[in-house]
Amino acid sequence: MEAGGEEGERGSMAAAASDSSQRQIDEIEALSSIYGDEWCVIDEAMRIFCIKISDHLEKPKWTLCLQVILPSEYPDTAPPIYQLNAPWLKEQDRVELGNSLEEIYVQNIGESILYLWVEKIREVLIEKSQLSESGPKVNKTTEEEDVDCEDNYLFDYQSKNKIETLDFVITEGQSDVEELPPIKHGVPITDRRSTFQAHLAPVVFLKQVKMVLAKLYENKKIANATHNIYAYRIYCEDRQTFLQDCEDDGETAAGGRLLHLMQVLNVRNVLVVVSRWYGGILLGPDRFKHINNCARNILVEENYTNSPEESSKQLGKNKRVKKDKKKSEHYT
Repeated sequence: MEAGGEEGERGSMAAAASDSSQRQIDEIEALSSIYGDEWCVIDEAMRIFCIKISDHLEKPKWTLCLQVILPSEYPDTAPPIYQLNAPWLKEQDRVELGNSLEEIYVQNIGESILYLWVEKIREVLIEKSQLSESGPKVNKTTEEEDVDCEDNYLFDYQSKNKIETLDFVITEGQSDVEELPPIKHGVPITDRRSTFQAHLAPVVFLKQVKMVLAKLYENKKIANATHNIYAYRIYCEDRQTFLQDCEDDGETAAGGRLLHLMQVLNVRNVLVVVSRWYGGILLGPDRFKHINNCARNILVEENYTNSPEESSKQLGKNKRVKKDKKKSEHYT
C-alpha cells in the first residue's frame, strides 16, 4: 500500500509539473505575440527571458529591462525569479518596484502574472515620464496536413488602405439576443504560402457564438480553410465568472493557445476566429505565432484590450476564477 501510495504521489507530482510546463509554454507564446521585439529569449532550455519595457514605444524616455527565470513550479506554486536592470534605477526605486511586483504575485497566486508585471512596470515608467520633462539618457540597445490551398481562398478585408471587404447582411427586426453581432475581419498574415486571418464579433450569449460561426461558415472561402480556430470569453456578471471555450479544428492545441492569449489580455464578451489556409510548406511552431498575432492585432484594433491599470485591477478581482483549459461547452 505504501509503495502504491508513493507511486500515486509521484504520478500526481509529474502531472502537476506537466501542467505547469504547458502553462508556461502558453504564457510565453502569448507574451511573445503581445510584445514582439520587446520580448527576448535568452535561454529557452533554462526558461530565461528578458522583456524591454518603455514608457513610450516611439520615443521612449524611460526604459527598463525585466529579466525573468521561470522555475518548473511556476505558475502553480512558485513565483518567477526576476532582476530589474536600468542604468537610472536607484536602490529605493528598485525596492519600491520589487514590492509592487511581489504584491501582484501574492494577489494572483497560482496564476500567470508576467503580463501584469510588465504592465505595472510600464505604468511606473509612464508616471516618471509625466513627472519629468526629460528622461535619463539610455542607450537603445500539431502536425500540419498536406493539403492544397488555392491563393484565392483568402477573402479581402476592409481597411483604410482601400482594400475591399466581405460584407455580411444582418437580418433586421430580431431581438437583441437573436440578432447577429457585427463581424470584423483583420489584416491577413502570409508566410511561406500559408495565410492567416482573424475574424472578431462581440458576443454576450452562447447563441450568438453559434450564430457568428454559422454565418462565417456560409462563406465558402472560410469554410474551405484548412483550420478555423476559435475561442470566446463571455463574462457572467451575476456569477462574476467567465464562460469560455475554444476549438482547435484540427490544429492541435491552437484553440487553447488562443484562449490563453485572450485570458492574458483579459478580454471579455468577444469571439475570435482565426482562419488558416495551408500553403503546402510546413511552418512548425511559427504557425502558432501567426495565429496569436492575428488575434492580438484585431483585438487591439477593435479596442478590446484594457489599459494596464484596468487590466491589473480586473485580473486582481478575477483571481479566483479558474482558467478552464477544458471546454466548458461542446458543439454538436
